[in-house]
This record gives sequence, structure tokens and C-alpha cells, in this order.
Amino acid sequence: MSTRDEKERLALVQGTLDLLILRILLFGPQHGQGVARAIQTNSEEVLLVDHGALYPALQRMEAQGWIAAEWGVSSNNRRARFYTLTAKGRKHLTSETGRWRAISNAMARILDLETLETQES
Repeated sequence: MSTRDEKERLALVQGTLDLLILRILLFGPQHGQGVARAIQTNSEEVLLVDHGALYPALQRMEAQGWIAAEWGVSSNNRRARFYTLTAKGRKHLTSETGRWRAISNAMARILDLETLETQES
């Protein structure tokens, strides 16, 4: 069952999802559901991470050495894998954040062309 709001949420490309996960883990260890919830909450419900994308991303990032995982118990007393950011992950987060800021600024300039053309006229 899906709602109109769910259909309007943005789909995440792989690199974006990786960056979002790394950013959330910067604040401390988190299990997969907690990561997804933090992204959704901090994006003011705009970004919804599908578990079908989240868990493969976490596995891929663990294989890259960007995150580490260990078993623990969640706040609702269930066994869960908790993910933490590694030194290699922090380095990747820093470089990718700079790259995404540059892309975002370039996109904003292009999206604001109408405003610039109007101001120049």
C-alpha cells in the first residue's frame, strides 16, 4: 500500500545513499532501521530509504572498509547489526561531501538561470 506522499518522495542514487549513511553514522553507531529513520527524519520526511536499497548499501560500504558492523541489541530488545564509521569512512565522507557541495552549487546556479536572466533584463 502506498500513499501519494510516498510516491512523491525522492529516489536515492547509490552515491547519494552512501553519503547520507556515512553522515548519519558520523554521530555514532546505529542499526540499519535507525539509519533509515534518521535520514527520513532529518530530511523532513522528503527522503525515504527503501530497505531493499539500504542493506545492500550497508554491505557494500562494509566491504569497502568505510563502516564496520557488530551485533548488538536494539532499544526494542531485538538483535541487530550496529554500524560505525571507520577512519577510511571519515576520509571518504569528507571528500564526497566536498564533491556533492560543488555539484549542488553548480545545480543551484543552473536552476537559478531564470532569476539571473530576469535580473539582467
